[in-house]
This record gives sequence, C-alpha cells and structure tokens, in this order.
Amino acid sequence: MGKKSTRENKNIYFKSREDAGLTRAQASELMCAVSESRIEKMETGKTAIQPEDVVEMASAYKKPELCNYYCTHECKIGKENVQEVKVSSLTEIVVGLLSALNSLNEQKERIIDISADGQITDDELNDFIKIQNQLDNINMNVESLRLWLKTTIAEGKLDPEKLKELKKLKA
Repeated sequence: MGKKSTRENKNIYFKSREDAGLTRAQASELMCAVSESRIEKMETGKTAIQPEDVVEMASAYKKPELCNYYCTHECKIGKENVQEVKVSSLTEIVVGLLSALNSLNEQKERIIDISADGQITDDELNDFIKIQNQLDNINMNVESLRLWLKTTIAEGKLDPEKLKELKKLKA
C-alpha cells in the first residue's frame, strides 16, 4: 500500500479510497475505464464526477453509501428528491422502522378521514403533514436497510446470489 496523503480537505471519494487501503493505481485496476489520472482529478476537484464514476468507486471501495452521497450532495435532481441515508446498524434500523410503523398505525384512521373526500382542507393540513413526516421516516428506515444490505454484501458477509435465489422463491 502507498503512503497516505497529508493533503487537507480531502473529499469523500479521496477518503473512501484511502480507507479502502488503495492507491490510485490499485483503485483504477478495480474500476472499468477509470484511469489513475481521472481518479486524481476527481479527488482534487479538477474534474466533475459522473454518476458512472461513483458507481465504480462504490464497488471498488466497498462503500455503497457513496452513491447516496453523490445523489444528495452533487446531483441537481437528487438534491431535491433523494433523502440522505446514514449508515446504521441493523438493530438501529429495525428499531427505528418499528417505531415509525407503530406511529403511523396510530394515525391510520386519520389518514382515511383526510383522504376520503379526495382533498386536503386547511383544518386537515397539520395532521396530513405529521403523517407525511411519519411516511418519510419509514422511507428513510427502508433506505437505511437497503444500504445496510448493500454494505453487508460488499463486505462479503452475505452471498448476493443466495439472496437473489431466495427472493425469487418468495415472489
């Protein structure tokens, strides 16, 4: 392994490569059509990072969260439409998801009342926003679970082929 850079203000891609213990040359070998010089330019901000580059880095560095980072911080569409997902433990995710589902369950009658006439009136708006926030919380926990699964696969702790096979059987 090459020596670690002493450069300050490293971007997430630079840090992720170093955390993976890879030199730019090693990283380039693990990626399809991403040269060592392109990696250097992306890490130092001399060139724009493309989505394809991020997918390659996420795979090579075993850091699936890089894709979510790119979408929430660098992609114009993603900044407005994608929630940033934090890496969490399975226990934290499941507890958060169950809590959010329980909260929503308590509100199910209210959402039926609100939506029954096909419109949201001013007196229903506050409750609707609370329910929408609960749904956003559920979505965040689901996305966290997906990220946890991708990370677990990337780390070699779960066989992706076995997972695909079991999903097909359950479908």
